[in-house]
Amino acid sequence: MTSTTKTLPLPPVVERLQTREKNPICIICVGMAGSGKTSLVNRIQESLEEDLDQSAYCVNLDPATLSLPYEASIDIRDTINYKEVMKQHKLGPNGAIMTSLNLFTTKFDQVMGILERRAYPDEQETTTTEQTPNPPMDYIIIDTPGQIEAFTWSASGSIMSESLASAFPTVLCFVVDTARCASSPNTFMSNMLYACSMLYRTRLPLVVVFNKTDVVSHEFCLEWMRDYEAFQKALDEVSDSSGFYGSLTRSLSMALDEFYSTFANACGVSAMTGNGMDEFWTTVRKAAEQDFALDYIEDLKSRIDEQQARNQAIARSDIRRLQRDLEEESTK
Repeated sequence: MTSTTKTLPLPPVVERLQTREKNPICIICVGMAGSGKTSLVNRIQESLEEDLDQSAYCVNLDPATLSLPYEASIDIRDTINYKEVMKQHKLGPNGAIMTSLNLFTTKFDQVMGILERRAYPDEQETTTTEQTPNPPMDYIIIDTPGQIEAFTWSASGSIMSESLASAFPTVLCFVVDTARCASSPNTFMSNMLYACSMLYRTRLPLVVVFNKTDVVSHEFCLEWMRDYEAFQKALDEVSDSSGFYGSLTRSLSMALDEFYSTFANACGVSAMTGNGMDEFWTTVRKAAEQDFALDYIEDLKSRIDEQQARNQAIARSDIRRLQRDLEEESTK
């Protein structure tokens, strides 16, 4: 008696990267409340359509927003009534956002179907001889809720991120309020810790986008990432750098050195003026074409192999248990 566990299939994105010259890039925009995520999504859409002559397919996942500055092709508000969820389930604002995301996730397979039909029409089965042609889809832009933890630390956020990454080269853009970081090295450190935690949670290529460079240049942030001593000097200049918190921040800065040098791609933009968008696109494409295609896919294959090995071990254990039971029955 031998085990016959099925081989786990690779996600479609693996074959598409091998067989297609071009795949739409999915950008998931996340960041702290007030960092300018939605404004950046609007600027991304304008930059693609007006400057690069490429198409942006925008998806809004914030059920609580009142209005959007950009045109959303898919909007969670069309499916989920945030205020009604809060009223019916007697929830607070954050609980209602998470519940709305959970409800939307139950239909996310339909969203994926729409995205894949638009991105890869040649893969779809046709029932009619004529089809209405759709413009090519170059980028998929995902705008997430302002309450960052509602998406990044929820099961629904993980499901949606993994679903997108299984079909398209996907990049996680962590938007940082540069002006806030300029006023406090501790705020900068808090943002970097959150970015690092999201990298390890999603395993997706990460681009740190320092927004609002029209208010203050982001060069000091890049210097702090590249030069440990420069960050220590800035920390010494603030009044709260002594004591436990100052020591903790220094230790964390040293611990994040590998994160800065190995995993984090960084650039500065102004969602208000559009300054820095050329560098943004260069950084995003590099993350999608190199980091995702190499590091993420290899890590994904490794995880699939590990799961396959676990399944085979369980199957062998079940077979041995069955054989023992049969032997015991035969001796009675």
